[in-house]
Amino acid sequence: MIKWIQNLFSSPKTAENTDNMKPEVHEHQKTIKNVSKKFLIVGLGNIGSEYVNTRHNIGFKIVDFLAKKEGISFETVKLGALAEYKFKGRTFLLLKPNTYMNLSGKAVKYWMDKENIPLENIFIITDDLNLSFGTIRIRKKGSDGGHNGLKNINLVLNTQEYTRFRFGISDEFKKGQQVDYVLGDWDDTEKAKLPERLELASEIIKSFGAAGLENTMTTFNGK
Repeated sequence: MIKWIQNLFSSPKTAENTDNMKPEVHEHQKTIKNVSKKFLIVGLGNIGSEYVNTRHNIGFKIVDFLAKKEGISFETVKLGALAEYKFKGRTFLLLKPNTYMNLSGKAVKYWMDKENIPLENIFIITDDLNLSFGTIRIRKKGSDGGHNGLKNINLVLNTQEYTRFRFGISDEFKKGQQVDYVLGDWDDTEKAKLPERLELASEIIKSFGAAGLENTMTTFNGK
């Protein structure tokens, strides 16, 4: 009887008690553990030697600049050329789609899925006629603005909520000459200023992964 009474008032070693001894994991800690440190940086452009130095290929030019600066090289892969760059514990996959501008979304979607990269870690680099030469504009979402590459990405991803980095190429062309201007080479003044702009663009890419989108927009927009 005495033993029965002692057992009645003692703390049973149940599974519930054991669970209560485990350290509590807060929601924000769970989120941090699940944050991806892999980023897909997509420079938009057209393949072919005739397009290499055109305004429309500024996306290619920016990722090429970063790769050369960091001593990494592109390799031919499915739907494009890919280079891997590591910085501050992050992995940046630099992609140049080989689908031509109008079908860019196909390459973006394929590599997002293959590398399991979340939408918020996608960074699309493109030219913009509505911005003066070299002007930087980074946005977390938005319309395609008449850009065929963005238009296709929107269609394939079925969303406009991904980060895009617009590089201004200005609109210094006469009526009816937009295509020739966009697919034309930089003028001498632009060529002289490009190296500094490309250097800035490479820092923007690294900031996006290391410092986050909001900090990157605050630091670089309008520069």
